[in-house]
Amino acid sequence: MQTSITGADFFAAKLAFQTDPSDLAADRANGKVPLLLDVRSEPAWRQGRIPGAIHLPIADLAARAAEVVPDKAAAIVVYCWGPGCNGSTRGALILASLGYPRVRELIGGFEYWAREGLLVISDDGRARQAPDPLTAPIL
Repeated sequence: MQTSITGADFFAAKLAFQTDPSDLAADRANGKVPLLLDVRSEPAWRQGRIPGAIHLPIADLAARAAEVVPDKAAAIVVYCWGPGCNGSTRGALILASLGYPRVRELIGGFEYWAREGLLVISDDGRARQAPDPLTAPIL
């Protein structure tokens, strides 16, 4: 199978449409604050979420996107549970199909955000766990 896309094109596209927890945290620390959309279920949202995220379950995303994100030029990062969940991919596809050009997927999702020791908010309050040595350096 021949393809006209190069490896450089492929990897550049991945970086344009994906981000990871540490890059997202660094962007936020530097004032680059994308709109974060959590597309998980209500129980998952209550259990824990990234601070500043907006909850918009995947089942409601297409119908409510314009209400929740009226600015189609907004930078958006979509996340779900983690690498075993494709909700963020589906959510990003829905938004891109609706004409949102600056949508990215958070690879690793909420799981890796929490495992890297980044701040989490739940209905019980704020928490930060020690970084998992398999996902982040322990300083």
